[in-house]
Amino acid sequence: MAEMLQFDLVSPERRLASVQATEVQIPGADGDMTAMANHAPTITTLRPGVLRVIHANGSDDYVVSGGFAEISAQGVSVLAEQALPSAEVDQAKYDGMVAGAREAHDAAKSDESAKTLADMIAVGAALGLAAR
Repeated sequence: MAEMLQFDLVSPERRLASVQATEVQIPGADGDMTAMANHAPTITTLRPGVLRVIHANGSDDYVVSGGFAEISAQGVSVLAEQALPSAEVDQAKYDGMVAGAREAHDAAKSDESAKTLADMIAVGAALGLAAR
């Protein structure tokens, strides 16, 4: 049996998950990464994407808009700016997330805000939703 690590995901609105996992796939700002038991201590910022948690009963996917993850040998703690189980993301919620990213980009006009918007649009494509 694979070694387990504690996974916790919270957003300002609620705690979304607290489970024993075998791996956590994280959309890091510098690239995707997978955390497993005995991982080297790491803190990374998140980009908009799908975070996947693999556990004894299968897997769970969450859409995150940003935040950060703290990884240790024993666990992964994710503090997300906004997070939802992917099953809860419908077209209306996705449109709101894209609108927020567009507003941030319009205000900042930076390369970072353009990347965030592009990443949010890519999330929709991964979920079968279209940006409007």
